[in-house]
Amino acid sequence: MISDGRIVRLAERDRPPVRFSLDGVPCHALEGDTVLTAVLASARAVRVSEFGPEPRAGFCLMGACQDCWVWQEEGPRLRACSMPIAEGMRLRTLPPEDWP
Repeated sequence: MISDGRIVRLAERDRPPVRFSLDGVPCHALEGDTVLTAVLASARAVRVSEFGPEPRAGFCLMGACQDCWVWQEEGPRLRACSMPIAEGMRLRTLPPEDWP
């Protein structure tokens, strides 16, 4: 899933870097980015729809639509559009195998 990002950063490149992983692949973001911004700067989509094969990149961007859910490797999911990225986050685009 990791490829050239959908988002291209044009400004604010001087903020401190934040390291995270997405599906086991090391990625970088900038301090203050949301998880959604961090993921879309590294990948073409946030996740695949649970209702079909379509890639999802967020929809409402304010935490209301549930289109940007991603999972932490530890299991809990989070809304990528409203959660700040944090150093060392380990994110997954697919739910864990034991997800309800």
